[in-house]
Amino acid sequence: MFYYYGRKKQIIRHYPVPNYDVIIEPFAGAASYSFHHNSIAKQVLLIEKDEKVAAIWTWLIHDATEREIQTLPELQPGEKSSEFLHIIHAVTKMAFAFKTIKVTPVLARNWEISRRVFAKHLHEIKHWEIICGDFTEAPDIEATWFIDPPYSGESGRGYRYSSTLIDYTMLANWVLSRKGEIICCEGEGANYLPFTPLIDLKGVAGKTSKEVIFYRQGKQRQRQQGRLFEPPIQIFPPGEPATY
Repeated sequence: MFYYYGRKKQIIRHYPVPNYDVIIEPFAGAASYSFHHNSIAKQVLLIEKDEKVAAIWTWLIHDATEREIQTLPELQPGEKSSEFLHIIHAVTKMAFAFKTIKVTPVLARNWEISRRVFAKHLHEIKHWEIICGDFTEAPDIEATWFIDPPYSGESGRGYRYSSTLIDYTMLANWVLSRKGEIICCEGEGANYLPFTPLIDLKGVAGKTSKEVIFYRQGKQRQRQQGRLFEPPIQIFPPGEPATY
């Protein structure tokens, strides 16, 4: 739905399609995977530890209206903004440390694109859920798990809750204990799970980087025919609303 440092919009098509009707992203960020595979029939649960990022999703899911989206102001190059939703459109890991930013032509263009995306797709995400909290707060249910943590290398150190704060051995054990389909993303050199190559990315000045993946297919595909007429999985227990 919006620009974000580390988002996977350009390569998301290379990841496996979800086998489950529930998608959980424990490190939500811009939620490119859920957005790419979005359907009114899909249930989506986002977990995001960064309070400012979670607040964006809370606004989009629960509060934003089509009329409000249509009146969002344009950004002009040269002006300054202290709005976090504007700042992250600079798509730099430094954005998480900025309190204000000077609008560049690139930032203004990115924001204009996001305004159009908000207007077009807002109605598609109103059934999503967002939890502001640690990835370990995700419900222990069978689902498609798209796990995209801050990468264990240098690139993961720019976030407010960066790679320096993650115990990757603990994360690996948590990933392996998930029920259902597991898609875990990382960069070249990560070894806390048995990652395999996914795609080579071309960067600036001819540099390339490698995306790797840990994948475990769940059993949902084998059971789909027998569950066509079952009620949808409940992410939260009956009568207990999600907390934010």
